[in-house]
Amino acid sequence: MPHINGSHHVTLSVGDAQEDVDFHVGVLGMRFIKKTVLFDGGLPIYHLYYSNAAGDPSSVITTFPWKQAGLVGRRGTNQARENLLSVPAGSLDYWTKRLNSFGVETKDVDALGTRRLAFDHPSGINYQFVEVENDPRVGWTEGGVGGEHAIHGIYGVGIHVQNPENMVEFLDQSFYAGRLREEGERVQLAVGSPEIGNAVELVVNRTEEPGTWRYGSGTFHHFAWNMDNLENQAEVKFDLEGIGYTDASDLKDRTYFKSNYMRTPGGALFELAVTHDEGGWTCDESPEELGTQFMLPPHWEGKRDEIMAKLDPVTIPTNPTDATRDTTL
Repeated sequence: MPHINGSHHVTLSVGDAQEDVDFHVGVLGMRFIKKTVLFDGGLPIYHLYYSNAAGDPSSVITTFPWKQAGLVGRRGTNQARENLLSVPAGSLDYWTKRLNSFGVETKDVDALGTRRLAFDHPSGINYQFVEVENDPRVGWTEGGVGGEHAIHGIYGVGIHVQNPENMVEFLDQSFYAGRLREEGERVQLAVGSPEIGNAVELVVNRTEEPGTWRYGSGTFHHFAWNMDNLENQAEVKFDLEGIGYTDASDLKDRTYFKSNYMRTPGGALFELAVTHDEGGWTCDESPEELGTQFMLPPHWEGKRDEIMAKLDPVTIPTNPTDATRDTTL
């Protein structure tokens, strides 16, 4: 039977590449696992990957920094807006102090029966840490944050919608979701299994204009779901098209995984992703070397020097408590 194994990764459009690395590695203490480029189009743009200790599906944040290209997005409704991350229960006091020490403003939030900490990426994207009991995913502990506080992985995604009915119908009836809880203007559903890392929270937002769907700093690009294997991926896409959700791409090879993309009724772009047998983070770097090399897709390898000349150098914090003390890759 077609199925979804929870989330796979989330991809964001951010501003400055160095600022993004300093935030995810230096401030959040995440593991830097891959430096490559956007595979689509002819404009060289970094594609940066961050994860927990193992780089598990459901733990990875990837970013496209658009500052050099001058593309800025518009946040609004009918758009994915909130990057929800799982942290250990009891860790939010620690995170409040750590984030504040780096000049990041925070806000305590109680939502849907969970305690949360809200803050923003430097480019303005909304993040929320959600306290979770018994999350089996292991946080990265070599980035200055201990295991009792380190980020486990993705909790889910918050999508702002003008009218939630079509998106609820899509998730309930066509995307293997079950409704969990509702509170005010927020409805939470769980997509597939396992139970952790698969939340979709629909937030009714009728006060803002629709946000941009194209690339642009300060906005989500897509949220990816784990299709488990290529056969299941094809079956899920086939079933969605048979129901009438035909706005889906052909299969695209991203080296580390293979993907279809589809625009949902709520505006958010979803990806159907599979870490295939020839892919994975270690297909071109050893586990110990992850993130130390600049990797290019085969069709751009012949232009390596030209591409590198167009991209600002990116450095990785060497002192995990100070994002200003770096070493160049």
